Amino acid sequence: MYKEIVVNDTPGETRIAILEDHKLVELMVEAEDGDRIVGDIYKGRVGAVLPGMQAAFVDIGTEKSAFLHVSDMRDVTESDDVLVGMDGLEVEEGRRLASPNAPIQDLLKKGQEVIVQVTKEPISTKGPRVTTQISMPGRFLVLVPFSGSVGVSRKIEASEERDRLKGIAREIRPRWGGIIVRTVAEGMSKRQLKRDVKYLARQWTKIHASADKKKAPALVHREMGLTAGLVRDVFTTDVERLIIDSRRGYREIMGYLRTVAPELRSRVEYYKDNVPIFDAYDIEGEISKSLRRKVYFKKGGYVVIDHTEALISIDVNTGRYTGKKNQEETILRTNLEAAREIGRQLRLRDIGGIIVIDFIDMATEANRDKVVQELKRVLARDRARSKVFPIGELGLVRMTRQRVRPTLLHRYTDPCPCCEGTGKVLSLDSIQLMIERAVRRVASSHRDRKLELVVSPEVAVHLLTERETHLKRLRRETRRNIEVTDDESLEREEFRILSAKSGAELASEIKD
Repeated sequence: MYKEIVVNDTPGETRIAILEDHKLVELMVEAEDGDRIVGDIYKGRVGAVLPGMQAAFVDIGTEKSAFLHVSDMRDVTESDDVLVGMDGLEVEEGRRLASPNAPIQDLLKKGQEVIVQVTKEPISTKGPRVTTQISMPGRFLVLVPFSGSVGVSRKIEASEERDRLKGIAREIRPRWGGIIVRTVAEGMSKRQLKRDVKYLARQWTKIHASADKKKAPALVHREMGLTAGLVRDVFTTDVERLIIDSRRGYREIMGYLRTVAPELRSRVEYYKDNVPIFDAYDIEGEISKSLRRKVYFKKGGYVVIDHTEALISIDVNTGRYTGKKNQEETILRTNLEAAREIGRQLRLRDIGGIIVIDFIDMATEANRDKVVQELKRVLARDRARSKVFPIGELGLVRMTRQRVRPTLLHRYTDPCPCCEGTGKVLSLDSIQLMIERAVRRVASSHRDRKLELVVSPEVAVHLLTERETHLKRLRRETRRNIEVTDDESLEREEFRILSAKSGAELASEIKD
């Protein structure tokens, strides 16, 4: 697989696109105002402890208080499970959090100061999620203060290499902290790993000293910027090329690589063309498509992606694709193509949480298994953790994907002020009936004989042409002279009923 990274670094925003075989699979965005806080470390103050939820709310100085669950205060112990990573980065290396020794009310008190790290961005109405288990990722290692554990990435499969790295990690880890060896450390020398530990240890010492001097709530450490973090966590030996359109960003990357991975410097290019870099690599069009509900396949099938408060639903359709042989083969081919596209869209749109996929019904168990396995295969390349369950009795695939930050749709869009995010607006006939009811109410409570009905141009045309007979009947039954005028400033569902004599608003209190 040919993998490359394209970076668009502008004064207002930095965007990083990851391409696999020249196809966009992941997009990371950071605004100039620094709204990205995952990985940041704060000195917070406990605002409330909720024993019923076994959680606490911590004031860290952000708009909403941070959520701290008792499970995020546990000690680290040996396991083969996955450690929750920062910002979806590769921190899957062989650890889990063990059972707590005490309920949260015995661990925290209201007003207590506590050092926490953000693991999830604020999403919708929810504040950020934090942990007291600080993780500090370096190029080859992750330093975990307050833990004596050592772990190695499960992606390093060779047992001899795993044992070698674990042995080195035990030798070089600080007495007060644990070490997780990352996948990129495979084949690295003890000297290289030791240099990484020293750098992280110095960084933690500075953070600890800064926290002692500050009064909560306060930021004590900001995680690396998007570009530097990209080099540390994504730019590995499997990436053929990194191209960036900012001279400042280019120098920053080259300077960082000089000390941590000089062998990768030859793969970095500075983009000088006049054509915007995301246009040159056909990325802008893909971003635009990623905000749409429907995603079409080359052969005519498509999927529909809908966001709800509780979950994401994805529906698969054959569309124009009819196939050349039997129906079952056509359905299988469509579902396999859908599985590949869904895996890409989940990464590209950064969709997390509970996801329900309605593939086209298949007759055989073997075909259903093929589709599920194809989805798992595609998701294996995803940096975010996911779990796919078998197709259930209703023919649905249920899965979960790690959610760290708001989706691409949430970042780039706002709810429609007309439909309030439902994706639907009232039909013209429904608006006409709503207006009729409002006029009747005005007629029953006001003596004005002449009324001015102000509506949007679209509704005005509908009333005066398609529903002219209804308007005449309304005039006759209410015994009112109703004059329809249009106002371009009004939205489709907005209208006003005015007294033609005084210009007073008559319908402000009686609209449906």
